[in-house]
Amino acid sequence: MAKTIFITGTSSGLGKRTAIRFAKLGWNVAATMRRPEEENELTGYSNIKILKLDVTNIEQIRSAVDQAVKAFTTIDVVVNNAGMGTYGPLELAKEETIDWQFAVNVKGPINVIRAFLPHFRANRAGMFINISSFMGITTTVPLGSLYNMSKFALEGLTEGLYYELKPLNIDLRLVEMGGSAGNNFTKNIVWNTNPDIKDYDPIIAKVRALMENSSNAPHDDPENIVDVIVSLAIREKNDFRTFVGKATNSLMKQRKSMPIEKYLATQLEKF
Repeated sequence: MAKTIFITGTSSGLGKRTAIRFAKLGWNVAATMRRPEEENELTGYSNIKILKLDVTNIEQIRSAVDQAVKAFTTIDVVVNNAGMGTYGPLELAKEETIDWQFAVNVKGPINVIRAFLPHFRANRAGMFINISSFMGITTTVPLGSLYNMSKFALEGLTEGLYYELKPLNIDLRLVEMGGSAGNNFTKNIVWNTNPDIKDYDPIIAKVRALMENSSNAPHDDPENIVDVIVSLAIREKNDFRTFVGKATNSLMKQRKSMPIEKYLATQLEKF
């Protein structure tokens, strides 16, 4: 009997690639996105069911989970992939932007996990794969405090859940990724700005230039990230936390090699 995976944020990038890979491997795929009416690629796979889901909408989550279970009977793996990023000085952030960052990257996975726990508990089986970032382990670029906060929170949530879910045979995994080719992250960043405050202008200009140029820089192959997700889902790989990509592993090596005070100063010197 084919296994089933439920993935959030499959309209583009890593989420879409992951949905396609699992479909080709013969898995059933519940591919969720905010605007399914605009999707025209995943519709070509008979074993992919596209569902409407905004991770900030609890009713949509409950509906999508119910539809997925009715369609496939058993969900084996859930991938919390949907996310967004806001950058810029914390002082300049609007309240709604702060709330949105937390709602999508933290409350979103919480909502999805809570919706699936009755199903996983009943089956005494299941796995949550939470897509995080090296920015959930350490900082590297100025002006990312809110994004770092959201990913640090996801890391703590996932570790904390281990203690209550492992006795129920429900597994948790974290994927720590960096930039990858075809990722729309930099194009979708929400910037915190205020024309009346000029003190941050020099660092904002430098970071924005870095972000804009990063789209033309070499990135890790996103298929390598999908490889990791597959190996975790089929239990070929059992690591709780997996670091993916040259940039991620290089940064983590640097972070571990020096005291935090020196590391922070070293990163700031680049700007």
